[in-house]
Amino acid sequence: MMSKKKVAIIGSGNIGTDLMIKILRNASNLEMSVMVGIDPASDGLARARRMGVATTHEGVDGLLRMPEFAGIDIVFDATSAGAHVKNDAALRGAKPGIRLIDLTPAAIGPYCVPVVNLEANLDRGNVNMVTCGGQATIPMVAAVSRVTRVHYAEIIASIASKSAGPGTRANIDEFTETTSKAIEAVGGAEKGKAIIILNPAEPPLMMRDTVYVLSDAADQAEIEASVNEMAAAVQAYVPGYRLKQKVQFEVIAHDKPVTLPGIGRFSGLKTAIYLEVEGAAHYLPAYAGNLDIMTSAALATAERMAQSLTQAAGAVA
Repeated sequence: MMSKKKVAIIGSGNIGTDLMIKILRNASNLEMSVMVGIDPASDGLARARRMGVATTHEGVDGLLRMPEFAGIDIVFDATSAGAHVKNDAALRGAKPGIRLIDLTPAAIGPYCVPVVNLEANLDRGNVNMVTCGGQATIPMVAAVSRVTRVHYAEIIASIASKSAGPGTRANIDEFTETTSKAIEAVGGAEKGKAIIILNPAEPPLMMRDTVYVLSDAADQAEIEASVNEMAAAVQAYVPGYRLKQKVQFEVIAHDKPVTLPGIGRFSGLKTAIYLEVEGAAHYLPAYAGNLDIMTSAALATAERMAQSLTQAAGAVA
């Protein structure tokens, strides 16, 4: 039986608390060790204590002073882009071999979307989970790009305003920049663009994502099959992830090209993909699929990383 790897979570807000509950309920290869926050009255720290998890309200410095830190293999950071830069330096300075899974848009390490490039990043000390919009849409861009050349991909992530907390709102600029870059680096598009919409509707709406891809002409049935296969792969760790309708195609004729800023005249195939993400409601409401997909992707990454660490230790032994 594989020994579990001990983990800590920095950030006792909504994302960190939901992730903690997922680990305690569902993890096969991980053991929840420490919850780290900065507000001693936070609900996340209180829940952690009730669930038998060690806590500190003194941030990463408090974690470094805890006896539990010596046994921790993987740390999730669910704070903010600015805080993660400091946390990464402190943690890796204290324990060079530690693994960090970054749920902020800081992007110190390589972008990681589990179904697309996790296997290529298992040995990295810090991996970045991009953004909620990135986790939802980049698999779809990659599904098209493994069939044909993608010149441009644009994603629009619409989330309930109530599911966008202080961290999300403080990182809006980082969201668009990080997601756009990851559409290119991971999704395979030559040019990427990301837009986020905070929808104030009541009752709150579930996360919806629209993906537009402009590519070379290709077999439409092959692209649709690739998209469906990728959607099923994401559903393996995000059960509420689904296509809202069949993939839509539009042929842009050579004699009627469109002009794209920064790209020029384009003719070929336009693919439109429409998604919905429903949360598992472990801690967050079901409409907060944007937060659920981040914690689910982070958990899937850590589970596979823990397997890899155990296999490596076994090989050395």
